[in-house]
Amino acid sequence: MPFRGVDYFCVDSLLGEQELMVRQTARRFAEERILPLIRDCFRDARFPSELIPEMAELGFLGANLEGYGCAAMSNVEYGLVMQELERADSGVRSFVSVQGALVMYPIHAYGSDEQKRKWLPRLQSGQAVGCFGLTEPDFGSNPAGMRATARRDGGSWVLNGEKTWITNGSMSDVTVVWARAPEGVRGFLVERGTKGYTTSDIHGKWSMRASVTSSLSFSDCRVSECDRLPGAAGLKAPLSCLSQARYGIGWGAAGAAMDCYETARQYSLLRKQFDDRPIASHQLVQEKLAWMITEITKAQLLALHAGRLKDQGKLEPAHISMLKRNNVAIALDCARLSRDLLGANGITDEYPVMRHLCNLETVKTYEGTDHIHALVIGERVTGVAAYR
Repeated sequence: MPFRGVDYFCVDSLLGEQELMVRQTARRFAEERILPLIRDCFRDARFPSELIPEMAELGFLGANLEGYGCAAMSNVEYGLVMQELERADSGVRSFVSVQGALVMYPIHAYGSDEQKRKWLPRLQSGQAVGCFGLTEPDFGSNPAGMRATARRDGGSWVLNGEKTWITNGSMSDVTVVWARAPEGVRGFLVERGTKGYTTSDIHGKWSMRASVTSSLSFSDCRVSECDRLPGAAGLKAPLSCLSQARYGIGWGAAGAAMDCYETARQYSLLRKQFDDRPIASHQLVQEKLAWMITEITKAQLLALHAGRLKDQGKLEPAHISMLKRNNVAIALDCARLSRDLLGANGITDEYPVMRHLCNLETVKTYEGTDHIHALVIGERVTGVAAYR
């Protein structure tokens, strides 16, 4: 059945006409273009790259950035796009998040005019794909410990090190890579084919199968001074990029939760057990559905308020930690409860629940684990940084 939306508490009444139009555009794209092929993509561990030009045409890439062909959406509109894309699949939403928040944003915020002119129109139009190299084999939650290095050599920089768990890695035309220089952490743009730069894909994933995940290697990789992001100095720069992406994840996770809930709700009305009654008539089933819709409603309101604050320039990284941590956690719980309500059918790919459940295990971990975001919130309310 076509998705009619999940809106128990009249949250749609808080959205403007333009916001509803943007959501409808993204919803139609998810229904008509992603859902018909995503099950096979997940089975085959293939990213549907044929959708990139269409997503670009709809303005999804770098949606909340201005200039260079970008759609200049509000942050609420951008969030609604992320919600609808992840309602279809986390891997597709991850591609759009990385392209916009982790590649286009740092170039837009920290790049030179030349870098912006060269890359932003190509990335926005989908003619080029980018990735973000921060996580390393030994340093994920602690990026301050990164071992990748950058040293000056005349008018060039020489990069050495490894990055891993990189979305879009091997399909990227440009990599935003972060490395430790004597002056501190710096960001660089490394093009595909640069000598000393190689990629390899990570296989055997049970999660994010419709997404490309790679390792990056830099061995005496030489780039020019023109490839350094001139405005990026210290860890604050890459962390600001992560804040952009985590914001989108908060919205996206709510979308995955909606899909799991609606799948379970419809199934419970059709599935009959005990005296030929739909299982929706049983108290334990209704309790699970009531829990899900309550948590989804709270997640929707949290995401919407975060979007309003972001559009006002008031959203802080600690706010985003609560948004990401809460919404991913309830999405995972919704997926598990939905799988329970579907019984044995819940483990088959005829239904999207197990796919969401597997994907969300990754979403819970990447761009700040549940534990790290808990400590960010803890520091905010106590003034004590427990992770230092």
